[in-house]
Amino acid sequence: MNAVAQQSRTAPVALITGGARRIGAAIARVLHDAGIDIALHYRASADAAYALADELNRLRPGSATALAAALGDPSAAEQLVAATGEHFGRLDILVNNASTFFATPIGSIDVAAWDDLTGSNLRGPLFLAQAAVQRLATADFPGGGCVVNITDIHAERPLKGYPVYCAAKAGLLGLTRSLAVELAPGVRVNAVAPGAIAWPEQGDDFSEAERATIVDHTLLKRIGSPHDIALAVRFLVLDAPYVTGQVINVDGGRTARL
Repeated sequence: MNAVAQQSRTAPVALITGGARRIGAAIARVLHDAGIDIALHYRASADAAYALADELNRLRPGSATALAAALGDPSAAEQLVAATGEHFGRLDILVNNASTFFATPIGSIDVAAWDDLTGSNLRGPLFLAQAAVQRLATADFPGGGCVVNITDIHAERPLKGYPVYCAAKAGLLGLTRSLAVELAPGVRVNAVAPGAIAWPEQGDDFSEAERATIVDHTLLKRIGSPHDIALAVRFLVLDAPYVTGQVINVDGGRTARL
């Protein structure tokens, strides 16, 4: 996008990691529907990312772009933030949604699993926030620039067989509160913690009996949808200018019984 086009843009801009599919795509659609321009980060889902960007651009020309990066790469955060700024001329909102999830039973954990799970769920969000802070702190946006991290209810209530994932998400929960302190008053930092929203794509992660037990422990007796998470993100971005350092559990009431 050329400099003249950048100067004429007034819509706020959100960078959403893991934005091509599932929860990330739902967040992108909901924020876009609210008038926000979207930078969709993806790692391997190029087809889905470009299809979603095309969908959003048909609704509002020039309002979306897709950006590839491997968040485990130390230079990825700076590159993503710079690419977003170069394309849109601004960055107001960072949604750290990208995540890896797989079991790591004690006795099977290796450095590769540790690096993968902590890299996507903790290291990536930290360095992205650090790279974005100058743009976020000067955002012309109600309530100032903001960061929303997607954590997990298992950050506080560990899931057996997933100690590294749970530790990484617990770190992201602590990081959310720490960054709220560090970046105040110019940048708000909050989190949304999903419960049972969409079953993992690896079909054997949870048996039918385990899924039934999870649903039974949920007060609303059903799993949620990615749209439920997107609505909570929208609230924190657009309707909560006096909220920072907080976590919203979107879990159908499951944590009330765990």
